Amino acid sequence: MHIDFLEDVFRAHSSDEAFVWRGSGYDYAWLLDRIQAYHGELGAAQIGAGSIVALHGDFSPFAMAALLCLIERGAVTIPIAPSSEENAEEFSRIAQAQFEIRFDEGHDLEIAATGAVPDHPLYDELQASGHPGLVLFSSGSSGRPKGVVHDLARLMKKYRRPRHCYRTLAFLLFDHIGGIDTAFYSLSNGSCLVLCEDRSPDGVCETIERHTVSVLPVAPSFLNLLAIGGAYRRHDLSSLRIVTYGAEMMPTSTLERCRDMFPGVTMMQKYGTSEVGTLRSKSKSSDSLWLKIGGEGYETRVIDGQLQIKAESSMLGYLNAESPFTEDGWFETGDRVDVDGEWIRFLGRDSDIINVGGRKVYPAEVEDVISALENVDEVAVFGEANAVMGEIVCARVRTLDAEDPKRLGKRIRAACRESLESYKIPMKFEISQEPLTTSRFKLRRRSDP
Repeated sequence: MHIDFLEDVFRAHSSDEAFVWRGSGYDYAWLLDRIQAYHGELGAAQIGAGSIVALHGDFSPFAMAALLCLIERGAVTIPIAPSSEENAEEFSRIAQAQFEIRFDEGHDLEIAATGAVPDHPLYDELQASGHPGLVLFSSGSSGRPKGVVHDLARLMKKYRRPRHCYRTLAFLLFDHIGGIDTAFYSLSNGSCLVLCEDRSPDGVCETIERHTVSVLPVAPSFLNLLAIGGAYRRHDLSSLRIVTYGAEMMPTSTLERCRDMFPGVTMMQKYGTSEVGTLRSKSKSSDSLWLKIGGEGYETRVIDGQLQIKAESSMLGYLNAESPFTEDGWFETGDRVDVDGEWIRFLGRDSDIINVGGRKVYPAEVEDVISALENVDEVAVFGEANAVMGEIVCARVRTLDAEDPKRLGKRIRAACRESLESYKIPMKFEISQEPLTTSRFKLRRRSDP
């Protein structure tokens, strides 16, 4: 009963493509049949209401059918994408998973019981409501990954209202709130979700061209790679209508490059967190970083420069951390913003702010200047402890071609002096041979490589 509204959509679009995967189409009739088949297998394994299940897989028709079946059975699902497998054991332990599900080469379910006995109060709350659950883990970029527990009945409420039908690429990850939002939005509107295993710039562009994708949801770091590598020039991307971006700060220089890469395409900034879900948003224009966020079921406010959100879809809580909500139910996002009437612009996260002699430096502002320089592939700005200033600004840079570090440092300082106050200019530089962006589209800003 938990996905009745989705199954109504599936039946109404039974002959339409639900997924394109590995060059083949899977229609909604296939999806309904596969969900029904999985009911038998999950039932035989005694997976039902309240069961805690780790579901290992990337976006595929089979993984989505299994996820939907688990939701319908009232289970609590922990999606684990391939990029998270190195942490899978820890995630399963924290989440007290009773079952591990994987897919064999024939896409059949491999179900293993763990022997775990869940005893977390948040699971008791879900069982009392009779609702299915979802557990997502934070990236852990600023500490131990936190297990976010959602009531899926609340999280999925916004998908009950019909929206636009777009042919959309599933770029964001299977265990990422943005990826989950993309999938449910597409399925709830009877759209086609184009599943992409090769998330390299050329792989994504080839998929867009081959399957006439209309909507591309990505992270700014990917758009930067696309611009620098020129993959967009090697493929026909004329089917694109909308490019959405989020999950990290968008450099102004990268947004400007998007005008050349995607002429006539609407650029739209999105915002969401694992804790409250993805909010509806409206960018001021395709070349602006100002946006409105909110929508039905969401309230926003800014207190002392920090964005706070109250949402019907808010998580129940963390499995392994204290509640981040205020006493009156507002989620403290940790995101700093400028405000101009009903518009906001993101500045950076509290955890990333560098305190130089009592003055705040937002890394994204410095990164924006450096990333516009020739031969710069990626840049991460961070603070380092200093006995005199408290912290100093440091920059780690990855270049396209080898360059003398002293020459690069001079170029960076010269550019920063033209655009930034003196205390924001990096005092130390490092050249990295490794990517500065994680597989979860997060910039590594900490001082450890």
